[in-house]
Amino acid sequence: MSAYHIIFFILIGFIVFAIDRKKEYFPVPVILLLVGIILSFIPYFSDVKLTEKMIFHWFLPALLFISAYQFPLRDLKKYYRTFIILSTVGMLLTAFALSVMIYGLVGIGLSISFLSALLISSILTPTDPVSVVNILKTSTNKDQLADVVEGESMLNDGTSIVLFTVVAGIFSQQKSFSVLSFLGEFLLVSLGGVAIGAIFGFILSKIIFWLNHREYQVMVSIVLAYGSFLLAEHFGVSGVLATVVAGFMLSYEIKNYSEQDQYRDYLDGFWQNINPVIISILFIVMGIEAFNLIKIEHFGWMVAIFVLSLIARELVLLIIFKVVPNLKKNFKSKDVHLITWSGIKGTVSVALLLMFKDKYSGSDHELILSLTIGAIILSMIIQSLSIYPLTQKEYKGSNE
Repeated sequence: MSAYHIIFFILIGFIVFAIDRKKEYFPVPVILLLVGIILSFIPYFSDVKLTEKMIFHWFLPALLFISAYQFPLRDLKKYYRTFIILSTVGMLLTAFALSVMIYGLVGIGLSISFLSALLISSILTPTDPVSVVNILKTSTNKDQLADVVEGESMLNDGTSIVLFTVVAGIFSQQKSFSVLSFLGEFLLVSLGGVAIGAIFGFILSKIIFWLNHREYQVMVSIVLAYGSFLLAEHFGVSGVLATVVAGFMLSYEIKNYSEQDQYRDYLDGFWQNINPVIISILFIVMGIEAFNLIKIEHFGWMVAIFVLSLIARELVLLIIFKVVPNLKKNFKSKDVHLITWSGIKGTVSVALLLMFKDKYSGSDHELILSLTIGAIILSMIIQSLSIYPLTQKEYKGSNE
């Protein structure tokens, strides 16, 4: 990917963001994805490649840090139990339910193993709210819906990577499966990422306040976003959770500082400007790379897996929101339906798919790539484009 490609992608992003001034009628990332799919047919862009390292090391830390740093602390305190339940128990139950459905229905026609079905499910469990959060906030009178969708996504990105790593290792016969070893690894990787993010975030937050130059403060925040991720990955724990916690720590420290407005305004200005640039490049390149993995003869099965992913998520969420007293009190059935529909597959799912493509081998390898990327693209396009009319139908004029 050359500098000419990057500048061109940023230009396209500028045009799309400029058109979508209200952030209501169509989600920008999906339009950028569709542009990337169109560009994939042009020979000039044949050299544009996307790898899991590019997503994990270039794009994801910044996107996660921005979301965590700007996430309201009062909402984090209010819903943290909900986020933890949805991103751990909810994520594992959804992955298992979806794998059973895929194996029982899709497996009949394509003869895929249960392990292959579980691998597909582990790739499809992460959610990416970047396409819908602004729409949820502007189209409903319940901001808590957007908060739950965004908070769940920030944490389940990290936990889903642990699930994928274990399942992919079994798939490629690199390791045997054990429930206890899985839970132990799950806790170690997750809690280790949280610990590194908290420590690194606390130390660098103090340094930011010690500096008098705003430019240097921005530089340190970049080190915090990417450094926490890379440091955690170096020690074999979750870089995603480390970056998220580091973002929370910076926001918390700024809130407790007497001159918080001065620091927050300048940091917000930088990160809010860099965010659309990252989104523009990432989603266009995702469209270019992803379409090359699709085999059109599997289209019907892609649709089936996409539908099953919605059914599995809906069933698990309905159970959780009925069992947990606080959730049952504050959310109605229509809220659960909207949260289900807002669980769009995106950046992390594509990164995990590319990781599987480059690092793992086994039976059904090409089939898994085709089915999974097709389900991801369908999710991004159908769910993102329909979320606004859905919210208008369900919540327009509602004061609940």
